Amino acid sequence: MSFVDAPGKLRIEVEVARQNAHRQRGLMFRTELAQNSGMLFSWDDERVRSFWMLNTCLPLDMLFIAADGVIVGIVEQVPTLNTASRSVPCPAAHVLEVNAGWSRAHGVLPGQRVRIEG
Repeated sequence: MSFVDAPGKLRIEVEVARQNAHRQRGLMFRTELAQNSGMLFSWDDERVRSFWMLNTCLPLDMLFIAADGVIVGIVEQVPTLNTASRSVPCPAAHVLEVNAGWSRAHGVLPGQRVRIEG
């Protein structure tokens, strides 16, 4: 996955969650996530997506991405092990979870474009 509008030639490796069972488990119970990696949740349609951190031991940033690759919102520094719903008010076809602070550290902002490769 590459970040077309972010500073530098930013790329990360992502694990893709396309099936319901994989999306439901997500990053639960994991204790580490490599610095330039993440989990990409993908659907065939766009809608407002909500996530929680049940059994998720890693603090995360959540990037909500429209079908055309535009980041429509970012929820930063989501705390671990809670069931509070996290979302943005814009429809998304993808949600990328990365380590907390990653978005800000790399200059990734809403309105920028990403390219999902592979």
